[in-house]
Amino acid sequence: MNEKPKRRYVSDLRRENAEATRLRIAEAARALMLERGYAATTMADVAQAAGVVVQTLYSSCPGGKPGLAKLVYDVTLAGDAQPIPQSARPQVQAIIAEPDPVRKLALYAEMAMTIFQRVGPVHRVLRAAAAATPADARLNDLLAGTEQQRLVGSRGPAEHLVAIGALRTELSVERAADQIYALTSFELFERFTEVCGWSVPDCQDWLARILAELLLEPVDRECR
Repeated sequence: MNEKPKRRYVSDLRRENAEATRLRIAEAARALMLERGYAATTMADVAQAAGVVVQTLYSSCPGGKPGLAKLVYDVTLAGDAQPIPQSARPQVQAIIAEPDPVRKLALYAEMAMTIFQRVGPVHRVLRAAAAATPADARLNDLLAGTEQQRLVGSRGPAEHLVAIGALRTELSVERAADQIYALTSFELFERFTEVCGWSVPDCQDWLARILAELLLEPVDRECR
């Protein structure tokens, strides 16, 4: 009976060490990719910057360099290396708990802009690399996978609005999710901020207003 807590402690310690190593690798790789670009960032350089041997790099992110890029993207998206679903994270839980649908979408817009600021530079580097090497199927598959992940993730807020009776009656969950997906694209916010000169708060206010206008029943906005 005395062995169980000890084994659990050792298991937790190993998990924490693995998460810390993955985070260190992701941070080192992200810094190098943003500085040098994807193509010029080698696995050996990342291993050296992260303070690990190259074999640890391959073990932590299977699939070679595209696997490393996926680790960078996933950790940057989450903000850490912990295996916690996005739906269970505090920002999402705060959105779910907010009773006012308009305020709920304002919080969602705030989260979307936080993600854009965090992940946008990484996404741009990977897009540029994929455009420069269209024959790199694994890198293109990674980008396609991130877009599919965003589209699937957009169903969550759409389904939540249905559950609380706030989604426009003429809108299906699929169509609502499609609009959320399109309105939160990295490319859209890049054009707003870099071409049009909008600030991040400008983008956030616009997104919150457009989401409310497109997704919510008019009576919900009038009676809030």
